[in-house]
Amino acid sequence: MSAYPNHTKRQLAAGRLAIGFGTRAVRSIDIAAIGKTCGYDWLFIDMEHSSLDVEAASQIAAACLPLGITPIVRVPGKEHHHASRLLDCGAQGIVVPHVDSVEEAQRAVSFCRYPPIGHRSAVGALPQFAYRSVPVGEATATINRETFVCVMLETPAAIEQADAIAAVPGIDCVMIGSNDLCMEMGIPGQFTDPRLEQAYATVLTACRRHGVVPGMGGVYEPALMKKFIGMGMRFILSGGDLGFLMAGARERAEFLRAIEPG
Repeated sequence: MSAYPNHTKRQLAAGRLAIGFGTRAVRSIDIAAIGKTCGYDWLFIDMEHSSLDVEAASQIAAACLPLGITPIVRVPGKEHHHASRLLDCGAQGIVVPHVDSVEEAQRAVSFCRYPPIGHRSAVGALPQFAYRSVPVGEATATINRETFVCVMLETPAAIEQADAIAAVPGIDCVMIGSNDLCMEMGIPGQFTDPRLEQAYATVLTACRRHGVVPGMGGVYEPALMKKFIGMGMRFILSGGDLGFLMAGARERAEFLRAIEPG
């Protein structure tokens, strides 16, 4: 019995970009269809920087599954229950923020994958199978294959450990959190600084060596996005619902304010 396929994993396996956007302002399941209709591969359901609770995030994740847009949750912390509860409720991927060491990367894998790769606890009737009854051995092997595990590197110390982190079995993606990394380097918002480009190069080298997907978030200026994608970035956080809404609303207001009343 097959599960809903992880569209993002298939995009990446085919050598394509996988593009997503963050949702933290929208708390309804409508955002799943909006993302799919707008041409995105995945949703970044952000529980770290929002008031989204487990129930709301789970509802959004479950709504994504039949539409073929991958629900990927950035959990708010590194405790096992953050990842496991969302995965049990429909998420097809987990992003663990602020991973600074091999040990933390190993813990992320342990919480997100079933044995023999990790130590995630098994449960029946998963939404990823549309709640069909599936033999436990088949279900856990399938879900292990379809789950996307991503760790975020957001400090200079983490970048120094990029090669060792990328080598951890069970990691699918190493993602640079550009905003926090720049803050930690003392260059907040300076995304053109050569030190950030060097960090990208370090992570890209590590990912290529170990067959892991390189990801980027926090850089949304088109020329810089094009530059880093040209360097090899493939898992791309393109922006967020609040920013998109503000930009569209601002543009329309400016257009209308410029019209002289008749």
